Amino acid sequence: MTAAQHSALNARSGQQGRPRRWPWLLAVVAAAVLVTVVLSAGFGRDPTVVESVLLDRPAPPLAGPTLDGGSFDLADYRGQVVIVNVWASWCVPCRREYPVLEQASRELGPHGVQVVGINTQDTAADAKAFLGDRGGENFPSVLDPDGRMAVEWGTFGVPETFVVDRDGRLRAKVVGQVTTDWIATDVVPLIENQ
Repeated sequence: MTAAQHSALNARSGQQGRPRRWPWLLAVVAAAVLVTVVLSAGFGRDPTVVESVLLDRPAPPLAGPTLDGGSFDLADYRGQVVIVNVWASWCVPCRREYPVLEQASRELGPHGVQVVGINTQDTAADAKAFLGDRGGENFPSVLDPDGRMAVEWGTFGVPETFVVDRDGRLRAKVVGQVTTDWIATDVVPLIENQ
């Protein structure tokens, strides 16, 4: 065997002894594609709209003393649409959404809509200061200092907002800051379908 033939034979046998890289590369690419497909399935959804196990069921009880010294009982509002907003004075998005809720209370109140807050994990003094900075209390807020009511309503944080229809059933939930668009799409149709 000549030196050239021997060198060619060694080169071929060296290639056979090395593992092929393309199957591993193919597996990595396939895994990346699979992960991308799985993750992108959730990206087309609005992260603020969270399905609740309570939807289309009777709303949980909501009754107790309010910040203004009165009392509130959701059962007294049967026959009206009720927007229930879970908030706290230390919550930055709650500060931004308050004007939207105040506007909804003012404009939709004459059409049978009641807005009520659940002031959770807060002190009454801090909550009153929060409302005072915004021109005063424009709708009642039930005191929930230990967060028990918020948990019963299925909240994970603040703000979260729910809509209860005229029959007392929970119809919608939004996580995060309420918008006028959400009011228009999830509350107004319940008024129009009386």
